[in-house]
Amino acid sequence: MVQEDILPIRENDYQQWVNTLKSRFQSAKVSASLKVNNELLRFYLSVGEDISNNQFDNRYGSQFYKRLSLDLQRAIPNTKGFSPTNLKYMRYFYELFKDEIQNHPQVVDELICLPWGHIRYIIDNCKNDSHKALFFVSKTIENNWSRAVLLNFLGTDLYDRQGKAVTNYSRTLPNPQGELAQQITKDPYNFDFLTLSEKYIEKELKDALVTNIERFLLELGQGFAYMGREYRVKIGNTEKFMDMLFYNAKLHCYVVVEVKTEVFDAQNLGQLGLYVSAVNHLIKSPADNPTIGLLICRSKDNVVAKYALESTSLPIGISEYELAKVYPQDFQSTLPSIEQIEKELSKQVKVGSIN
Repeated sequence: MVQEDILPIRENDYQQWVNTLKSRFQSAKVSASLKVNNELLRFYLSVGEDISNNQFDNRYGSQFYKRLSLDLQRAIPNTKGFSPTNLKYMRYFYELFKDEIQNHPQVVDELICLPWGHIRYIIDNCKNDSHKALFFVSKTIENNWSRAVLLNFLGTDLYDRQGKAVTNYSRTLPNPQGELAQQITKDPYNFDFLTLSEKYIEKELKDALVTNIERFLLELGQGFAYMGREYRVKIGNTEKFMDMLFYNAKLHCYVVVEVKTEVFDAQNLGQLGLYVSAVNHLIKSPADNPTIGLLICRSKDNVVAKYALESTSLPIGISEYELAKVYPQDFQSTLPSIEQIEKELSKQVKVGSIN
């Protein structure tokens, strides 16, 4: 019997196979870690449920958590996570979400996707408000926020502002695009990361937003890609320049943003509507969804804004912005005001008349 020749493995193929094994192992390790985390959080929920339903802390007094901590460490040695503080958080965990879990059992699947450290931050900042807590759970999963990023957003009024802009998206866009478009809007947008004078002009505001475009994109939300400022389009024989043009990967559409430093006026919609139509005709591809517009102004009358939006079939939203930072009174604009120019001219006239 003749032994068949065994073909040698080429070195490149062998190394590629080793790299594949490495990748598969890392994937399996991540999957195992996620499964352990999921089961651990299910256990924490069950412990919190037991403590809450049996009122153990009331029945045994203030020393209950210390006693339970010592008993569990003796019963399950070399196991972390049974400190008195952590046991209290298990009860808080269950009590914060228990109504949501009872009404919507699938909520547990979202909760157990987060690390315990994230959950504790959410508990600390969303006490007695399960809707707010679930909002940040969903946002963390959606955006893959680290603990530090989550903590920063918990310190803002993101929850109160999310989706509050006056829009006509539900009427002018098909679902689910209309619902998603509403979710990406806020009212007001928070521009307290900008360094502006109290007497800023519109050009300064736009320049500052472009300078801080990364932070502005964070304020806009997930999925925004910056296409440019003063974006040029040629409409017929006329050149027009949009304040800012974005593309949203979640909505699969272009977003035209216009910024106005004055109170909203219905006439503002005419200009924005022109830009939205221009992008639909000149830039948008057949695969893209309809372009949406967003007007960000200093302030607005919501009734006026609502009526103005009813007059257009284009998808447009209107939001306010706020500059929360308090600036020094002596911090002046980079450009002189009309009053300052007149004052300087007056001084020069007086000096000239004396000479």
